[in-house]
Amino acid sequence: MLEVGQKIPDVKLLTMERGEVRQISTEELCRGRKVVLFAVPGAFTPTCSDYHLPSFIDHADELLAKGVEVIACVSTNDHYVMDAWGASRGVGNKIVMLADGNGEFTRAMGLENDSTRFGMGRRSRRYAAIFTDGVLEALFLDEPGKFEKSSAEQVLAAL
Repeated sequence: MLEVGQKIPDVKLLTMERGEVRQISTEELCRGRKVVLFAVPGAFTPTCSDYHLPSFIDHADELLAKGVEVIACVSTNDHYVMDAWGASRGVGNKIVMLADGNGEFTRAMGLENDSTRFGMGRRSRRYAAIFTDGVLEALFLDEPGKFEKSSAEQVLAAL
């Protein structure tokens, strides 16, 4: 698992911009910026849709006011699903929706969760992280099946 003080693994993720697929590396995303990146086990799942993503939508302006330059959501879904999920939840340009469809970033972070017993395959653990110029400053990691530590409110309190 990535630890405070370590550099973000450089992995290419996919996002949609104006209807076009765009590849972005995590290094590019974080270079020279303060980034809050949060990961969810799955788009359109109840806790992710009803609590986790909305917490960052609701507090995006406060995060930006505290010096965060990019807020990004990553999931082991594909880029079409992430784009549709973002649109359905009204993220607009507040949050960059990133697809880690093959789980490469999730594995590189050391935060994979085996959800095969639920018919969901291998997914990401639920977490939020603060990166400055690609270096991990803080990690808010929830236990599998929980949503207690990785909300936007928890991140705000640490900034």
